[in-house]
Amino acid sequence: MVRGTAKFPKVLPQLTEEQEQIRNDFMNYWHQVLPNRYGVVEKFNHGYPLRSYSTRTIRTLEIGAGRGEHLFYEDLSVQEYTALELRHEMADAIVANHSKAKVLVGDCQTHIPIPDDYFDRVLAIHVLEHLPDLPRALDEIKRVLEPGGLFSVVIPCEGGLAYTLARRLSAQRIFEKRYQQSYSWFINCEHINLPSEIIPELRQRFSIIHRSFFPLVIPIVTFNLCIGLTLVNHK
Repeated sequence: MVRGTAKFPKVLPQLTEEQEQIRNDFMNYWHQVLPNRYGVVEKFNHGYPLRSYSTRTIRTLEIGAGRGEHLFYEDLSVQEYTALELRHEMADAIVANHSKAKVLVGDCQTHIPIPDDYFDRVLAIHVLEHLPDLPRALDEIKRVLEPGGLFSVVIPCEGGLAYTLARRLSAQRIFEKRYQQSYSWFINCEHINLPSEIIPELRQRFSIIHRSFFPLVIPIVTFNLCIGLTLVNHK
């Protein structure tokens, strides 16, 4: 297991061809299930980043945009919105449903094909916990975000009691029923970064100006499901 090591880049477990197929299938399937079955959590996931929107925002980048669920919450008519997604099939879903968004297929851990200081606002909704080379991804985000620009982040309370229990009743139950096998190998190669690893990396590059825990206001990871962070880019 690579979770909790705080050593980057992390080396993921090697998967079989079958496991890779299951991994890709479930990521696509889960992005369709989540908004329909777990709307209360999704309201926070997609509502929190809206606090970073302002009338001055004209250019937004969302990394790890999935199938484009968050775009339904944004007003694309008043901003230039770019969605960066790693998986081609998910990027295709964004193109099909959001004609006003620019869609890029790529890996934020290598290079974001955008000039320096281009965006006013960057969003990462349940993405940073997945990245083996988190520091490099954050360096790229910092590069394309203008000085004074806002970086809005939502991460799961991975490793916490409440989150572990909630996952057992949701994603884990669905996964094991769908594939008739253990969920452990899947989550061990997906949620590889804990909040205690992500937040220090963020602090090295940005200043946190707002923080919100869900569903409780108590700022303790083990009692909550998600953390929302708004950060400013000081160069």
